[in-house]
Amino acid sequence: MSEKKKFRSSDWYNSKSHRRDTFIHRGWMRNQGHPNHLFDGRPVIGICNTWSELTPCNGHFREIAESVKKGVYEAGGFPLEFPVFSASESNLRPTAMLFRNLASMDVEEAIRGNPMDGVVLLMGCDKTTPSLLMGAASVDIPTIGVSGGPMLNGHHRGETIGSGTGVWQLDADLNAGKITEDDFVAAEISMSRSKGNCMTMGTASTMGSMVEALGMALPHNAAIPAVDARRYALAHMSGKRIVEMVKENLIMSKVVTKASFENAIKVNGAIGGSTNAVIHLAAVAGRLEIDLSLDDWETCGKDIPTLVNLQPSGKYLMEDFYYAGGVPAVIRQLLERNLLNKDALTVNGKTIEENNLNAECWNKDVIKDFSSPLVKEGGIKILKGNIAPDGAILKPSAASPELMQHKGKAVVFESVEEFHEKIDDPNLEVDENSILVLKNCGPKGYPGMAEVGNMRLPQKILKKGIRDMIRISDARMSGTAYGTVILHTSPEAAVKGPLAAVQNGDLIEVDVNSGRLHLNVSDEIIAERLKSYKPILPDIKGGYQKMYVDHVMQADKGADLDFLVGKRGSEVKRHSH
Repeated sequence: MSEKKKFRSSDWYNSKSHRRDTFIHRGWMRNQGHPNHLFDGRPVIGICNTWSELTPCNGHFREIAESVKKGVYEAGGFPLEFPVFSASESNLRPTAMLFRNLASMDVEEAIRGNPMDGVVLLMGCDKTTPSLLMGAASVDIPTIGVSGGPMLNGHHRGETIGSGTGVWQLDADLNAGKITEDDFVAAEISMSRSKGNCMTMGTASTMGSMVEALGMALPHNAAIPAVDARRYALAHMSGKRIVEMVKENLIMSKVVTKASFENAIKVNGAIGGSTNAVIHLAAVAGRLEIDLSLDDWETCGKDIPTLVNLQPSGKYLMEDFYYAGGVPAVIRQLLERNLLNKDALTVNGKTIEENNLNAECWNKDVIKDFSSPLVKEGGIKILKGNIAPDGAILKPSAASPELMQHKGKAVVFESVEEFHEKIDDPNLEVDENSILVLKNCGPKGYPGMAEVGNMRLPQKILKKGIRDMIRISDARMSGTAYGTVILHTSPEAAVKGPLAAVQNGDLIEVDVNSGRLHLNVSDEIIAERLKSYKPILPDIKGGYQKMYVDHVMQADKGADLDFLVGKRGSEVKRHSH
């Protein structure tokens, strides 16, 4: 073996200047049965696995990892699987978002501190995708993403039921007295009937689509169902490709550029993607030292129609989306109208145009044409005003057109606990024209910015048959949710952002088309109210949560921790013995 280092793993397994440490690194690895020739200087590929029985969306990742390994071995690499913190959307409290940044730290340090030349990211559940991308971005070695894929379509009592979206619908029906508790419970297994993540265009499927649009995964990564044999074939091919990427030194920052993010924003609009994509893409961009602001969402996504007819915006589910042509069919339509940066590079070494120019659409009711879109102006709408000077967001494709321009009196809840306590009080002064306002649910206030922004409507409103009202908060909402919901108001109430100044009975004006969000109260009165306002802050005595609250940035900056922004590189650190 030549002394010349070809890959960074050689510092562990092939160093002649530190023979004792080489013995330690190789010798202990040998106890797993690895033969000597695997340490001959070939590329070592880390498989970053978020498998966990507590993250049911990622429960099949052991099998996915085995397919990746086959591809790595085929290409002459040495695959080594390792676990990282798995942020479970469906189980973690107070919210999985609180732990996204923690998981990213785990990923970053695991990659940098271990002998790997490239890494395959196994991700699926909402926060596992951005956390892995964030961590890998800060190291910046050759990286490829493999999503776990969506569940099969849900079927319940003769109707299609979508994960997440079905929950909000059924909960509203339960509160309106249309169904019984037994009916509600019976839908659980009908909704979640196979391995995989949410099969609506929720955050998981949105982020899988974003990985594909950013160029960080092979075509069709987002939509292949989790149990489809083609998912495992894609994992195999991704394992094969990462070895080639190492040899080409195709690092993450060469693939993901500002042009890639602009493409992703446009694809998000076309698919009717989750509002959470805004905050996650901002965080990933920050790690790559790319300036991505809310203004980019306005300028890039403003005129993009929503083409994909999926819940929560439309009718169908991810399984249907894949059969119809998936993300490639959407990208092709955008390319044909010169709306994408066509020369943006992807992980297979081809441009986004080369990958998708000949993609076919097989069902135009699922993936609509530009001439007859699901929603003429989709994407994410940015709202600003004296309630949210740094911005708030709304997803028009999931909102009610009749509420796009609206004036209403505020019904204010200072905490999510107060909301749950009072929302069904028959004496609550609220009607369908009111605007529900929830405070202290932002990054610092919750902490972690929980998905509580899609506040359920008061029971007395639901019983009238009404299913939507304007809701404003500094919280997030599930990507599976719907409604005229204004989210991520920045700065949040917990840091005395002007949202904190809103009081019961205040008149609020919303004009989505002009991006206006205005409280009809003078600046002087707002300032006076803020002086005396006492935020409801969580009682945190120490640990990670205190570090989070002390260092988390606001929603418009991606809610990353301030000291995690940027790249820290892949330099091999000092010897351990």
